[in-house]
Amino acid sequence: MWTAALVVFLSLALCQPLRAQEDAITPQDCSLDCIKEGGPGCEYCRITRADIKTALGFNSIKEFGSCIPWPCFELLGEKDPKICQHYVHSPNNVEVEFANEPNPESDTIVVSWKPSYYGIAFLRGFQVSLQALGGSSVACQLFLFHRNLSLPASQSNRVYKSDPFPGLPLGSQYAVTVMALPVPVEWERFYRSRIFSSRSCAEKNGLDKCKNDWYPKHIEVQQEGTAITVTFNLAPPQLGIRSYFSLCYANGIKKYTDMSPNFSKNKTHHSFQMNDLQEGTNYTCEIAANEMDAVRKTFNVQVSSFPEVATLDSVSPSMALMLPLGLSVAAIFVVLLAALTWKTRLQMKKVFVKQDIIQQQEESGTQEELMPLPRNRPTPPRLLICYSSCDGPAHVKAIMQLGAFIQQHMATQVCLDLWDSLSVAEEGGMAWHCRQIRESDFILVICSRGLNRRSKPSEGSVYERADERLHYGSNVFCSEAAVQVIGEEVGRAKARGQDLSKYMAAIFDYSDETDIPNELRLVSNYMLTRDLQLLFSHLHGVSLHGPGHYLKINHISEDGFTKLPSGAALQWAIYEAQMEITAKRHHCVGSKGDSEDKK
Repeated sequence: MWTAALVVFLSLALCQPLRAQEDAITPQDCSLDCIKEGGPGCEYCRITRADIKTALGFNSIKEFGSCIPWPCFELLGEKDPKICQHYVHSPNNVEVEFANEPNPESDTIVVSWKPSYYGIAFLRGFQVSLQALGGSSVACQLFLFHRNLSLPASQSNRVYKSDPFPGLPLGSQYAVTVMALPVPVEWERFYRSRIFSSRSCAEKNGLDKCKNDWYPKHIEVQQEGTAITVTFNLAPPQLGIRSYFSLCYANGIKKYTDMSPNFSKNKTHHSFQMNDLQEGTNYTCEIAANEMDAVRKTFNVQVSSFPEVATLDSVSPSMALMLPLGLSVAAIFVVLLAALTWKTRLQMKKVFVKQDIIQQQEESGTQEELMPLPRNRPTPPRLLICYSSCDGPAHVKAIMQLGAFIQQHMATQVCLDLWDSLSVAEEGGMAWHCRQIRESDFILVICSRGLNRRSKPSEGSVYERADERLHYGSNVFCSEAAVQVIGEEVGRAKARGQDLSKYMAAIFDYSDETDIPNELRLVSNYMLTRDLQLLFSHLHGVSLHGPGHYLKINHISEDGFTKLPSGAALQWAIYEAQMEITAKRHHCVGSKGDSEDKK
């Protein structure tokens, strides 16, 4: 009897955490009066934009954008202002769950988390924000407890959930941030962020339902003599793929084959022959649907050699006369080779040690090995990117695409004010930049004409310059001040003989070297996207070339980075920025010429 009771008790104890996970707290609809008065039916409430408008008396979207603000005093602090001044630590265990989404072209997520043990008695709610990496749009949700609720420390294991975030494009990267409320002044540990990617079309719907993600899974290669036959599976008919292509390359030579299968003969597989391939050569081949941005399946083809054996019957008379002469020359050659070998052995005995050292040096110098990256760094290097928005929105878009590419494919954590708008708004632009300058391992300044002209006297009236800065936003002030701070740090480090590797400057193809400020010419300068491999080498402290080894990074080479989706997006953003800046320069030159003609 006691054994049965003990088993029941242990079963209940083990099932209690599972039941707590199942009983996650979800938001509920509440009225503002219920939250302010502390009614029993409003424990965990969603706050809508209409509620904020009622509390503030104006439409918040014009002042705060798409993110719902957190007016603590207007919602909870009218009777007790101290309720908005307590310190609460950031939430723990931030997780992203994919919810059911009927639209096959988008995803829906729900964010879950647990409150921190520290300051849980003063916790008043949470704010959840979702931002696309490489974009500026932000979606926010606000959840509050009623004013009389005070959570005990035992409820720090309770799981809270957000409302669904619908309509996320497939294959995109996002940063989700969960902030604990209230947030007093000068408090940094109030939020927790996590970067995630929405599912691809193949992950959500299956490969047979995704035209852009489909690729042949089954490839069979057969060789008969010098003829190579390749058989692969065709795409499902509902995808509408009617043609395919194959690309093979070796020794700098490429072979392209275009295919249009006859679906009346075989609807599932297609075979084609590869001709004019060199014997004894290993080819790397790709096969894909003949569609834009189709996924390519890679396979290898080794063309074997089949030497022909000549018989005496097939030998021509002239060849028969040449055979004895050839045998005589071969005999003489063998005798000379034997004599030379005997002489070389005598010399080797005299200088055996020296020759052995030379041989080791030659062998070590001719071998090429792949050099692994150093693994003594526990976390990826932290890179702060500074820039100016004076060159227009296309230039800012190129900056965001560059940051996304570096973070995704260069093993680096990128800090960009456009991705951390919540902290920038909380700390202030200049304070945020100063903190990032202190905490970052590296700082990259993207120089442009708009950034460099800060040091030159501006033309036009004071009102024109003020309107221009208002048009481009507060980033103009922050970038100017940040670059001045960085320039001072560089000059100070140079005067003390300290290392300057923390600071870098770079320009895009549409900028000039003269756009680099004088104080930044003391540090490493790069041209993007040509010097992506050099930038990678700088960030990770590895050399691209060295004795007996080389660093091979195909996906960030000048030609290879465009094969990646984020690399192609970066190249297109740079092209658009170049077109926009060129058009502006032509317009300015034309306007100046017209004004001179009028004079």
